[in-house]
Amino acid sequence: MIELKDLQLLAALARHQHFAKAAQDCGISQPAFSMRIRNMEDKLGVSIVRRANRFQGLTEEGQMILRRTRGILDDVKALEQEIAASRGEISGVLVLGVVPTAMAYAAQLVVQLLSSHPKILPRIESTTSLAIQRRLYDGTIDAGITYDDSLGRDMVTLQPLYDETYVLLAPEHMVADFTDSIRWAEAAELPLCLLDTQMQNRRILDRVFGDLGLKPLIVSEANGFMAAMVMARLGSAATIVPRALVDALGALGGTRVLDLIDPVQARPICIATLDRTPELTTVRALKALVAGFSR
Repeated sequence: MIELKDLQLLAALARHQHFAKAAQDCGISQPAFSMRIRNMEDKLGVSIVRRANRFQGLTEEGQMILRRTRGILDDVKALEQEIAASRGEISGVLVLGVVPTAMAYAAQLVVQLLSSHPKILPRIESTTSLAIQRRLYDGTIDAGITYDDSLGRDMVTLQPLYDETYVLLAPEHMVADFTDSIRWAEAAELPLCLLDTQMQNRRILDRVFGDLGLKPLIVSEANGFMAAMVMARLGSAATIVPRALVDALGALGGTRVLDLIDPVQARPICIATLDRTPELTTVRALKALVAGFSR
């Protein structure tokens, strides 16, 4: 008989795409991890994993088993949370996939959630909008904070959070001649560090510059805002960041924040959850919190 632990190991392997990392995540040795996967294959009489010198993915049968596995594990998670709720407490891990531009907002949202439900353990993971859509459906995240137009509507509930607007964060010496705002055309002439092209935020900025017929001076790229903000702090490059991020972090010495105008850009950010029965009590609590914002 297949044990629940075996299904948890298979789900971890699919998540990490690496035997050693999956074994570490599950708290067992790699040899023991591999042996349990082998034993599961023997019990079922099928190959689950494509093997070579390194992990090569799951077989067709393995993909089918994984789909059923995720459903079973989701049901177990929901059952555990429902039992806790029957005792008057909402508890459990809540995994949030968040686009990098919304990380500061996500942290503030988690603070509010914990003030009402301190036994929830939120896990915030920075990822791309494309990955959020995929991971909602495969069950590796419970909710996503992402761009409203980056998700399909099938089996997904979207709740609006805020409109993302953009500011220029620049070394003081680069913007000494400006007051509180700067035009996109003027920002394009400054040395810029932007997110890399895999990120939705970068694609948004590229469209803005392209629509204006501008070719920005990009001197560096990063997959997160930290490097770009440090470069601004050190005086070597400016960057374009969401207003919500600088509002959350406050002043950064040696820099100035200017509104980007002509045109002012705004993109809706939402929280997305998968329509499922039964619904996780942690997700229900999160949705109720967000719904309260509009009351």
